[in-house]
Amino acid sequence: MGAGMFTLAQLRNCIEEALLPLTCEFTLCRDSSLTLKVFDAESGRVDLVVTGISVNKLKTPQDVATMVEELRYELHSNTVGGAISI
Repeated sequence: MGAGMFTLAQLRNCIEEALLPLTCEFTLCRDSSLTLKVFDAESGRVDLVVTGISVNKLKTPQDVATMVEELRYELHSNTVGGAISI
């Protein structure tokens, strides 16, 4: 299998597994960007909302891993919650 685009399902799986035990909710926008909401399913607390994620920039596992690291960093440094844009 050559290096191609991640499918949306693969992308979601990677991010969801990386951010467990938190729950991820993905919304595909009209401009083909993703909005990601990360929340605690038990309490309903929203920990992170990221808008404008460019699916086109996430072509390799390394791209996805880099974004996951950024998300983890934001989650750790942003325990109060809020909106960011990557």
